[in-house]
Amino acid sequence: QVQLVESGGGLVQTGGSLRLSCAASGRTSSTAAMGWFRQAPGKEREFVAGIYWSGGRTYYADSVKGRFTISRDNAKNTVYLQMNSLKPEDTAVYYCAVAPASSRAYDYWGNGTLVTVSS
Repeated sequence: QVQLVESGGGLVQTGGSLRLSCAASGRTSSTAAMGWFRQAPGKEREFVAGIYWSGGRTYYADSVKGRFTISRDNAKNTVYLQMNSLKPEDTAVYYCAVAPASSRAYDYWGNGTLVTVSS
């Protein structure tokens, strides 16, 4: 099992920045990738960004490319999401997720942290 705890959400004005953190604990040695997803009110959960644990290759949703940056600290089992130039449409609950090597699917999820961007 893997436990995930997100932090760093809050209220920010349009154009502002926030950095989200996600600390993983438990059986983290077999992590293949970690990612960030978000769910806005009335919408389905969508992928935001991901990072491979070995090698650090990153990938992003088109809607956040050039504005968001995902990074990791392997020693701390922590992944970050730096969000710049925030827009009201970025308002959502942001979830961290882990894909273990055994499944390569996002099997473990945090409880989420709310990001609100005011116009």
